[in-house]
Amino acid sequence: MVDSQKDEQNDLQKYLEEKAKQAQEQQKEKESQPLSAYDACVLKESAKIHELMAQAQGETPDSSIDK
Repeated sequence: MVDSQKDEQNDLQKYLEEKAKQAQEQQKEKESQPLSAYDACVLKESAKIHELMAQAQGETPDSSIDK
């Protein structure tokens, strides 16, 4: 490969690594914030729905995780 191509590839790699790092930091910030009452309710109802679906399929919620 030509040096300029290697430089471009290295620059692109550095850029992508920096973007991934920024995305991880943003995710950590988001996770550290407490859930709103709405979000907590949505998660609770979603868990209930998944449990009911598993029961309807003849599975327990714990056994569906292993699949």
